[in-house]
Amino acid sequence: MRCPFCGNNDTQVKDSRPTEDNAAIRRRRFCAGCGGRFTTFERVQLRELTVIKRNGRRLPFDRDKLERSINIAVRKRQIEQDRIERMISGIVRRLESMGDSDVPSETIGKLIMEALEGIDQVAYVRYASVYKNFREASDFNEFVHGMGGSEDGENED
Repeated sequence: MRCPFCGNNDTQVKDSRPTEDNAAIRRRRFCAGCGGRFTTFERVQLRELTVIKRNGRRLPFDRDKLERSINIAVRKRQIEQDRIERMISGIVRRLESMGDSDVPSETIGKLIMEALEGIDQVAYVRYASVYKNFREASDFNEFVHGMGGSEDGENED
């Protein structure tokens, strides 16, 4: 593994342990060149996924991109990082187990929306604003109104 600080290829694993959800192996590494310490994660990958964008372009699936988009939605929300990581792992497992290596970007967006809706309503609306391409405040209003009505639990007519 290459050191992210100095680029040296001579790094040593000092500690390995499974993550809490047992979906990955966490490895603490030490660089013999610069003395830097860093963490890597090793995950099982069931299949190579290809994302089919709306314009027809095909790109390799990137877990890090999925994680970045979710982290933007949950920024400054009181959500444990472990819970976010379990959500991301669950989405990736669902994508890998769908049976097809080609996954439309809309499918990924829908899975993220489902997961966020169950975790945090603000993060859900944040993600929806990008996913559904909100352009005006009225778009937010319509979306939020369709989420379940008024705050007291009763829908308004």
